[in-house]
Amino acid sequence: MSQIIQQTTGTPRIVVEHVSKRFLKRNTHSFKEAFVGWIRGKKVRADSFLALDDISFQIGQGESVAVVGLNGSGKSTTLKLISGVLEPDEGKVYTRGRVAGLIEVGAGFHPDLSGRENVYLNAAILGMSKDEIDARFDDIVAFSEIGDFIDQEVKHYSSGMFMRLAFSVAIHVELDILLVDEVLSVGDAPFRAKCIAKIKELTERGVTMLVVSHSTGMIRDLCDRGIVIKKGKKIFDGEIEGALAAMK
Repeated sequence: MSQIIQQTTGTPRIVVEHVSKRFLKRNTHSFKEAFVGWIRGKKVRADSFLALDDISFQIGQGESVAVVGLNGSGKSTTLKLISGVLEPDEGKVYTRGRVAGLIEVGAGFHPDLSGRENVYLNAAILGMSKDEIDARFDDIVAFSEIGDFIDQEVKHYSSGMFMRLAFSVAIHVELDILLVDEVLSVGDAPFRAKCIAKIKELTERGVTMLVVSHSTGMIRDLCDRGIVIKKGKKIFDGEIEGALAAMK
């Protein structure tokens, strides 16, 4: 990794180096067909689908970068690899510092626990101590606008409530890298505006952000640089207007 770092100005927060990721695509049409095939001793054939093909890029401290492309291009897979949810089949992914990922709304929340208990659980997963969570708990709840629902089981929450609480926990962690995948599309306009303002505040403090969104307005507002992925391949990496033009 030392050779990679020497090629950049300063130390990068994220390094994706010649990464490829494959998924299996089964050719059976249903579980019933697969079960019948298994009973009869027939092998279930599966094809390999190349979701990412030799992707490389680096992102420095304090950069706000959008990963853009059409549906199925590999954007979300890229974020999941950086977050550690997935591992690459080929290549390497390096991150430097504490990573908080808002990749799936409500991911990591236990449905039978209250909002309060889930704040402590998720903040602990993100590396916060109990004393840190105690000190920031009121701020987390206030930002989320959950109110009295904080002591209700989260299985009764709407998707918007999930998002607000998950986002609030993540941004109150002492994080170095924030990964956001379409999560800000959930919720009302005033809350989205508050989230965007908070993200800008974090990037001004040197937090690195990588965002996936179909909202060109949000991308323009948050990001100066864009990486375009098409059918698993990186086809553009540069200023944001050029990235949006490359998608067309």
